[in-house]
Amino acid sequence: MTASPEEKSCCPGRRAFLERCWVAVQLGIVAALVYPLLRFLGYHAPRQPRLIKIHKEPAVGGFVVEHDFILFVGEQGPWAVSRKCTHLGCRLNYKEKEQLLLCPCHQSRFTVAGKRISGPAKKDLPTLSVARMAEQEGKGYVVTL
Repeated sequence: MTASPEEKSCCPGRRAFLERCWVAVQLGIVAALVYPLLRFLGYHAPRQPRLIKIHKEPAVGGFVVEHDFILFVGEQGPWAVSRKCTHLGCRLNYKEKEQLLLCPCHQSRFTVAGKRISGPAKKDLPTLSVARMAEQEGKGYVVTL
């Protein structure tokens, strides 16, 4: 039994159409399964700020050296400067006599306000937010990293 020319012409077109629809459905299913995975892999959670409590209250003109920052207290109030050099990330040392922050790796120099003076570093140091502790917590400051 042979098919008539009319049946031969309509069946391959319908079959090809159904095959393309089936491929499209499969691609849609794969995309629906892969899209959430790709969104998850590309997701970056916002970094939570670190609050560091300093239970010291230095006098005006004083300072407190911590691991990640140096807290200065001036007549205008307290401020904190990062100890991470903007050149390659070395930990800065504070030279009290010269009132300078000095990088031991490549000798970049910064003022106590974080302004770049010299060296291979091209950017100023980041300043950090400083607030006075609440009275019930005691005396001192809270620095936000």
